[in-house]
Amino acid sequence: MRKSPLSLSPSQSVTPQLLYRQLAGHYLAAIQSNTLAPGERMPSVRDLMQQHQVSLSTALQALRYLEQDGWLEARPRSGYFVLPARRMALAEEPNLSTMPALMSAQYAGIHERVSGVIAQGHGASVTLDLSGASCAPELYAVEALKNAAIRTLRKQPQVLTSMMSHRGNPAFRQVLAKRSLAIGIKMAPEEVIVTHGCIEGINLALRAVAQAGDTVAVESPTYYGLLQVLESLGMRALEIPTSPRTGISIEALQLASQTYPDIKALVLVPNLQNPLGSIMPDEHKAQLVALCQEHGMALIEDDSYSGLVPETSSARALKSWDRSGNVIYCASLNKVLAPGMRLGWMAGGRWQARLEMLKFAHTRANEEWSQIAAADFMASAAYERHLRRLRDALRLQRARTADAIARHFPVGTRINVPDGGALLWVELPAQLSSKAVFESALKEGIKIAPGLMFSNSNRFNHFLRLSCGQPFSPRIEYGIKRLGEIVEDLLAGRVRVA
Repeated sequence: MRKSPLSLSPSQSVTPQLLYRQLAGHYLAAIQSNTLAPGERMPSVRDLMQQHQVSLSTALQALRYLEQDGWLEARPRSGYFVLPARRMALAEEPNLSTMPALMSAQYAGIHERVSGVIAQGHGASVTLDLSGASCAPELYAVEALKNAAIRTLRKQPQVLTSMMSHRGNPAFRQVLAKRSLAIGIKMAPEEVIVTHGCIEGINLALRAVAQAGDTVAVESPTYYGLLQVLESLGMRALEIPTSPRTGISIEALQLASQTYPDIKALVLVPNLQNPLGSIMPDEHKAQLVALCQEHGMALIEDDSYSGLVPETSSARALKSWDRSGNVIYCASLNKVLAPGMRLGWMAGGRWQARLEMLKFAHTRANEEWSQIAAADFMASAAYERHLRRLRDALRLQRARTADAIARHFPVGTRINVPDGGALLWVELPAQLSSKAVFESALKEGIKIAPGLMFSNSNRFNHFLRLSCGQPFSPRIEYGIKRLGEIVEDLLAGRVRVA
């Protein structure tokens, strides 16, 4: 028998799930390198079983995995065939020639600009919302959380009328500390400070390490909520170029630290960055932690999305490389379990005592009912099953949404399809204004997030952030088709821009 270039064997210590993904990854690399060209027939299920010595189930799962991601199509009685590449990807590395324009630490009217966009969205009659970063409610563990909440009230009815621990419920903190081991963090439950979502943690961390007038480095593009927080605190945002594949540029940050030696902190999302969806490689994470320590920059880690990182990538936290307490770790359940609970947490490193004081002064303690219910569910095996189902659903939704964009948007559109999460970052052709697309779409009840919200500069005005957090449906297909038509009309001058 001809030897396979990929050594796969069920006798190896590999789970069946990882086995089919290894097999799919092998053929995906062949497709991306054009070894298997568009229109070419894939090996049959029987061939895959014989060549790679895998089961029928593993072979079928690998083919269906590639089909769901938009790389293959199944033809009746003919097998699977490679689809033509429909998407043009974004440039993988940031253009460092733009550094002088980016490296201008500034106060900017981001709050007014972002608030204007948000107000427009709130004031419109929206029938399709593609602007958010959370998933559809039905993708979360609704019944399990409801049952956990009911159990909590039955067992501890006094939880609604009793004073709570100012740092958070002990059972919840215990679960969080235990689960943090999976991403490389060793912390005691006593180090966990429960917050109102991750954004409160970021607020508190910035207050602990900097003050009005100080410079704080951020990714570019970055989450607009962070820019609003910085402006509200009177701090200056210094934007650092960021890759849609590997995250913040270490080289650019090194240059920035030499130009601005007084940078007080760096705030970033290492796993599934918002809006790019990039996942930093582990070697970059280690370098980043060392660099910030060397230059005396507090490193504030927003780890809101690591639960959505697929098993094939590393979701290891920056905090896992921290040996000096220079990393403040912030996270939440908003994107992975329950947006309605607004449950976040943080571990403050060498600023722990100050953060506990700031939390108490700022908002006092979080209510405990939701913490106990969340701890009940997260301590069970059902939580891991929920995360696997959510990741699988999002993988399918990303692929179908990206495919719809590729089919319905005009030539010249580029798109970043990340390995996880619920966000797609789309570059419009011919430097078309994202604000014009946003306003035209809103008139038709379609809400999107224009790129101008994600930077103090004008570098991303021709980008859109689109959500794929809802199960793909004919309604979403139509909405994306209509968005593509709006872009076409604006490019052709058939729609007048206000």
